[in-house]
Amino acid sequence: QVQLVESGGGLVQVGGSLRLSCAASGRTFSSYNMAWFRQAPGKEREFVAAINWSGSTTYSADSLRGRFRISRDNAKNTVYLQLSNLKPQDTALYYCAATSIAAGMTQRPDAYDYWGQGTQVTVSS
Repeated sequence: QVQLVESGGGLVQVGGSLRLSCAASGRTFSSYNMAWFRQAPGKEREFVAAINWSGSTTYSADSLRGRFRISRDNAKNTVYLQLSNLKPQDTALYYCAATSIAAGMTQRPDAYDYWGQGTQVTVSS
């Protein structure tokens, strides 16, 4: 089992940047593929980006590619999401999630076994 704690959210103006962090504890962090999702009020949870266990492969939602970048530091048991050129529609609760290596890198939320509590990102215009 792994515990996930997100941080780094906040209030930012349009065009600004943030770096979200997700610290993992418990079982070996490098045993998991990781992902970020987000959920805005009244909307379904949306896939943002995923990264494989070693950090050698990443995958982002088409609509966000170029503005959001996922990375990880296995020595620090942390996965990051760099948000750039933020827009009001990026306002949401951002979650990190973990799944087994065998599950691959998937956009499906139900494929992820462990979730953090989320960190709020609010973009003001």
